[in-house]
Amino acid sequence: MSATATPATTILKLTQIGNSVGVILPKEVLAELDVQKGDSLHLVRHPKGFVLSAYDEEFAKKMEAIRHVMRTHRDVLRMLSES
Repeated sequence: MSATATPATTILKLTQIGNSVGVILPKEVLAELDVQKGDSLHLVRHPKGFVLSAYDEEFAKKMEAIRHVMRTHRDVLRMLSES
């Protein structure tokens, strides 16, 4: 970890933003994610919680394609997983 890297854990507080609730990301976290105000983020469910990462349009397109394959070929995929 470099001297400018963020700690392994960062505690974030929830705050009221209009009628919604949000979190304020410290500038060090924004820098490490290479994002700024107005950018999109991915929040992915993980077995041990959630993973937050910068939105990657190319990755999002690939994920949508695989979701389509999984919906379309659900029965085949289930049979393959059982063999």
